[in-house]
Amino acid sequence: MTADSPAMTARAKNSGAAQLVMGPWTIAVFTWRESIRKKTMVGFLILSLLVIFGATVMTSMMQQDTVSSAAAGGTLETQTKLIKDICVSAISIFGALITIFVSASVVPSEIENKVIYTVLSKPVRRIQYLIGKFTGVQLTILLNLVLMGGLFFLALWAREGVPPTLLLWALMLMFFEFLILSAFTFAVSCTSSSSVLPTIAGLFIYITGNLTEYLNDVAVRAANGTATEQLIGQVAKVLHNILPNLQNFSLKNEIVQGMINDPPPFEIIPNLIVYSLIFSAIGFCLSYVIFLRKEL
Repeated sequence: MTADSPAMTARAKNSGAAQLVMGPWTIAVFTWRESIRKKTMVGFLILSLLVIFGATVMTSMMQQDTVSSAAAGGTLETQTKLIKDICVSAISIFGALITIFVSASVVPSEIENKVIYTVLSKPVRRIQYLIGKFTGVQLTILLNLVLMGGLFFLALWAREGVPPTLLLWALMLMFFEFLILSAFTFAVSCTSSSSVLPTIAGLFIYITGNLTEYLNDVAVRAANGTATEQLIGQVAKVLHNILPNLQNFSLKNEIVQGMINDPPPFEIIPNLIVYSLIFSAIGFCLSYVIFLRKEL
């Protein structure tokens, strides 16, 4: 018995370590499968793909109608910028909507269906449950980005004859932008048993996150105004300082105005990744604190 005790203890520790990893991963895979089956999310994805495909087809038809070769150069350049603008905007907007919808619904839907009680009654800690859910959301977001970005990538490659490598960098930064949006929407979802409030909060975070530079302008302009204007300016300054600036993650201007295989500004990419991870960690920690206090 004494000789077997160390081996049994080691096996028990290995089993416990495996459970710490496999528990969240099982929940993540389940969450991913459930998310891709939701009609609303599938509808957003199909609509975004139709927009990208439709923009490509329309500009190709416009190209065929070009008569003068001298005018064709300018027309083709304008058409290419148009398709880039439409498709990048479609990926950004529909990607954000999918991120908000999935992040806002994964926890409330299980509370409403009472599935969460079955899961937490098993040897699964709340932190494992949250890690699994959050990881599953990120897998869903990544899949949608790959599908939307992949179609746009192939369309640009076929049109330009060179692989649009800048688009790959833009898609990567979009994922880290959506990671921040997902983390805070997920945190709000842990406070509610319905997905309505988290969805509204996610839309607010997305809109204000893309308007933080405008908030800074408001604070500067209101500095020398009336007392009311100064109060508004102070509120705008506080929001500018605490809200994540999602506009920093956009390479839309570089894609539309530049060459599709131009290198991105590499010096800002590591900073943006760290910036995203910090805000995402804050959002996830908030979700854990909220969920830990939730009566289930």
